[in-house]
Amino acid sequence: MRGILLALLLAACATTPDPTLHTIAVPGTGRSIEARLCRPEVGGPVNGGPVNGGPVPLAIINHGSPGQAAARGGMRPQPCSAEAVRWFLDRGFAVLLPLRRGYGADTGTWAEGFGPCASPDYAAAGRQTAQDIAAAVAHGRRLPGIRPQGVLVVGQSAGGWGALALAANRPEGVAAVVNMAGGRGGWAGGQANAVCAAPRLVAAAGEFGRTARLPTLWVYTANDSFFGPHLAAAMHHAFTDAGGKARLQPMPRFGRDGHSLFFGAGGSAVWGPVVEAFLRAEGYATR
Repeated sequence: MRGILLALLLAACATTPDPTLHTIAVPGTGRSIEARLCRPEVGGPVNGGPVNGGPVPLAIINHGSPGQAAARGGMRPQPCSAEAVRWFLDRGFAVLLPLRRGYGADTGTWAEGFGPCASPDYAAAGRQTAQDIAAAVAHGRRLPGIRPQGVLVVGQSAGGWGALALAANRPEGVAAVVNMAGGRGGWAGGQANAVCAAPRLVAAAGEFGRTARLPTLWVYTANDSFFGPHLAAAMHHAFTDAGGKARLQPMPRFGRDGHSLFFGAGGSAVWGPVVEAFLRAEGYATR
């Protein structure tokens, strides 16, 4: 009898849907993406005060893109226990973690390709990423218990590049963007510190800057093997010279490859103070 009850319990657990997972339709594509929503704990801090059942601010964290195409299908949204996610939860943010078209369970065409290495279209690739992020923003703003204004968009690597493209579209409800090692085309030909047609990446950053008016924070480390300090500075100059608002924060070496800073173990102790200062400067009250 106990064996039967245990089997029934395990079967029920196996079929119980994960309440943190959401399906988000991407307008104009006929496709949907998966996302995880993590909420701050009741009784925890919310922008300097306790959680009292009122609406909380939303941070949307956007992932990078693995170097191997085969790895995209195995991706899943980061868990709520992940260090980078906990950092925002501990400061009273709800956190939405979307995948994008071509990642995880979505088996449709990968939307973010930039074309041949010799002539990449980085701006178009960024706009595709931004389209998925925008769908996540719209979805998150409608959720119960979430403030529809003051959304913070955070992106790492390809997600950071897409966040800059999103900023260029002046998205409704978004207040600020944090770009963690954003870019595309790194490790060209399997070589560290090699970027496909790097001047095109710089030019695309300038293209985004022409219409981006949201405040943005750019965080890059000294030993980022994808987008090193000189390239990061060139992209930042192109973005701001075109009219974009951006603060570039160079960071020291981190681990074996600083490109992993945002999601890396112990990374929040390094980037956390910088992001917190940015949030305070932009009117987010943090503990």
